[in-house]
Amino acid sequence: MRAVSPGRVGARLDPGRAAAALLLVALAVFPLLARGDTYHQNVLFSAFLLAVEALGWNIVSGFAGYVSLGQSAFLGVGAYTAGLLAIHLGVSPLLLAPLGGVAAALLALVVGSVVMRARGHAFVIITIALVLILQVTGLNLTSITGGSNGVTLPIPGWDPALGNLPFYYAMFALMVLSLGLCAWVRRTKFGTGLLAIRADENKAAAIGIRTNVYKTLAFIASGALVGVAGGVYAYFLTFIDPRGMFDILVSVSILLAAMIGGRGTVWGPLIGAFIVQILTEATNVWANGSQARLILFGGLLMATVLFVPQGLLPAAARLLERRRTRGRAVEATSHAVVTRPIEVSRIVRTIDTDDGEDLLVGKGLTKRFGRLVAVDRCDVTVRQGTITGLIGPNGSGKTTLFNLLTGMLVADEGTVHLAGTRIDGLPPWRRAHLGLGRTWQTTRLFDDMTVLDNVVAPLSRFRWRTLAASAVAGHEAERARELLAFVGMADLAGVRAGHLSFGQRKLVELAQVLMTQPRLILLDEPAGGVNPALVERIAGLVRSLNERGVTFLIVEHNMPLVLELCDPVVVLASGRTIAAGTPETIQRDPVVLDAYLGEDPSTMHDEAPV
Repeated sequence: MRAVSPGRVGARLDPGRAAAALLLVALAVFPLLARGDTYHQNVLFSAFLLAVEALGWNIVSGFAGYVSLGQSAFLGVGAYTAGLLAIHLGVSPLLLAPLGGVAAALLALVVGSVVMRARGHAFVIITIALVLILQVTGLNLTSITGGSNGVTLPIPGWDPALGNLPFYYAMFALMVLSLGLCAWVRRTKFGTGLLAIRADENKAAAIGIRTNVYKTLAFIASGALVGVAGGVYAYFLTFIDPRGMFDILVSVSILLAAMIGGRGTVWGPLIGAFIVQILTEATNVWANGSQARLILFGGLLMATVLFVPQGLLPAAARLLERRRTRGRAVEATSHAVVTRPIEVSRIVRTIDTDDGEDLLVGKGLTKRFGRLVAVDRCDVTVRQGTITGLIGPNGSGKTTLFNLLTGMLVADEGTVHLAGTRIDGLPPWRRAHLGLGRTWQTTRLFDDMTVLDNVVAPLSRFRWRTLAASAVAGHEAERARELLAFVGMADLAGVRAGHLSFGQRKLVELAQVLMTQPRLILLDEPAGGVNPALVERIAGLVRSLNERGVTFLIVEHNMPLVLELCDPVVVLASGRTIAAGTPETIQRDPVVLDAYLGEDPSTMHDEAPV
């Protein structure tokens, strides 16, 4: 008899998965066990529809963080596409419902390529405007949509004894597909990229995530199955009109369902949809009025925001986690960093420049913030194979220069070349794909994601098939674990990044950058706020990576570390390069000594490690 590993047994007996499977089986067999119970079938049909809409919303708003109030636009476009084609072609709308999904996806592609450039409140307002524009358009295109009179669809042609069973199972299948799509997206590299965008979009771009494509794809995925559901819904009603299909209240109910269950989770929107639909139906039956429904929506929304802002599933998960860890130290802080040397393959890409040649050249870089000139016609050159130090007093423009080199800021003047290619006009993700990596003085990890997800998310190049790669298994995850082992953080792969100590965060961010296979890494104060033992660990990693072909430009206030590790050293003051040379030359340069108020740089610790 073949032995079964404990991990496999645990996976099979997982209570959550077992409960979910039982729920789906119960919903599948309910109409067969309760024949003739049309009322409850219709209530469940409405719950399935809301679940499809909420799960679609979850991809763009829960995973990517772009809150949309325009999901009813996809429902309406799908309904009108399937309904009007059915009338003109004489075909059942149920068979044409997939074309409603195609129409919704095309709408999402066209609109998303424009509106996904907006963020925050602007994006929310634009999506509301989309629904209102479609509603007004539908009311005025009377020759096509029937205007306020709507369009009547043919009565279903199947055996009347079947009742609404075909509608029930069609919408149930769409709900299961939507749930599967959400679960698949969450497990892929595409999904981790969306979560990274939600947490910190600028940082996501800096590690090679092509944010505009990710967001547009999420918008398309959020609308496609909703469009199919719109076709099924239109046939179920046998009547469609612009006010009913393009209804902002539908979008509000979608948002409410996702928020109650837990946006950004896989099952949360589905659970929330059932809660909202059941409460809505109870309100309609007992209170007999739409005003009561509005009061219910408003009350639920306020209660959710006040008491469970993350939703029911995340709140329950955190409660269980607190109970499990009660009386024990936080797991992440109890682990020491592993310091044993580990061989890592494929860290760097093929280098097409020889040691000593100019890898990065910035010329005449200038950045103004109003009257303040943060960087003033600055020149900086980093040669291939070096560990170049960048020092200067506080406020000298070092971090601003980093932002100009990586594309986080746009220079007012000047040029940047990497390996002979001009990059100052390129977005941050494109620079990352060319081999330019960067860390931050205050680490910018994605705190709600695990350490492994943080390292899996980056891209060394954009390829469609890579987006579908698993974030928890396969080549991408294997490489991420390999890099975590290299920096000594493999034991914490499953811990949320927000639980890490400051020094541990520095190491994870380094592994994250290495995932992009950089030629050049810009390290912003790697020793700042880190204990001395870990400083030595970071210095050892830098030397090891440099021996493997990675070039470094390091901003650091720990001057003994700079003088020991870096050669050459570049000095900035008032946004300009005032000196460059070997550590010995810099130590004796009177201009440098004057910039540091006459102090010997070798004794300075502007920000001493702690």
